[in-house]
Amino acid sequence: MAELEIDVFWSFRSPWSYLATPRLRAMAEEYELKLNFRPVYPIAIRTPDFFLSVNPQWPAYLMVDVHRVAEFLEIPFVWPSPDPVNQYRGEDGRARTAEDQPYIYRLTRLGVVAAEAGKGIEFADAVSRLIWGGTKNWQEGNLLADAAKSQGLDLQQLDQTVLDETQRLESVIEKNQADHNAVGHWGVPTCAFEGEPFFGQDRLDVLLWRLKQHGLSRRS
Repeated sequence: MAELEIDVFWSFRSPWSYLATPRLRAMAEEYELKLNFRPVYPIAIRTPDFFLSVNPQWPAYLMVDVHRVAEFLEIPFVWPSPDPVNQYRGEDGRARTAEDQPYIYRLTRLGVVAAEAGKGIEFADAVSRLIWGGTKNWQEGNLLADAAKSQGLDLQQLDQTVLDETQRLESVIEKNQADHNAVGHWGVPTCAFEGEPFFGQDRLDVLLWRLKQHGLSRRS
């Protein structure tokens, strides 16, 4: 039977995307499954006012929950330093997205270029482990280059494509975001199979169940 395909809408600023990625890779390695890696900008970029409208208890619960899930999955987790999205606190204590964003645009565009090279989820896995796994100043020195190299990619070449084709890559990201919205969710990670969304790292087992209903088989 032919490979089944899923779209994976994913963000470099999402801890849940990071925590889902090793299992997504494992699924693609074990089963006849193609992952279409489709990076999107995080909600802090797509919807900057989001953090002004959430329940004030939400950020504190997020921090408790994400550390707990990482411990449960036995995946190293430290909130990034620096954060891929530059934010600041207003007088009301709520997070606001800054105008200056030195990291997230480059990271997301790099993700698109890596996906076009057939190494999207691999690049995302290596880079997100660097960002979220406890490496301080992950953006400095050769750290990103070494992460890319570990997956058979040349960061200098990826960056050159980002510089040469910024407008085209932005169009790809916009299409990813439009398709993400059209499939029925706004959060990441969202996996989509035949128009059905599966949002969150805690829905991967349900996704696998659905895929098996459609004949997903193990690789020989």
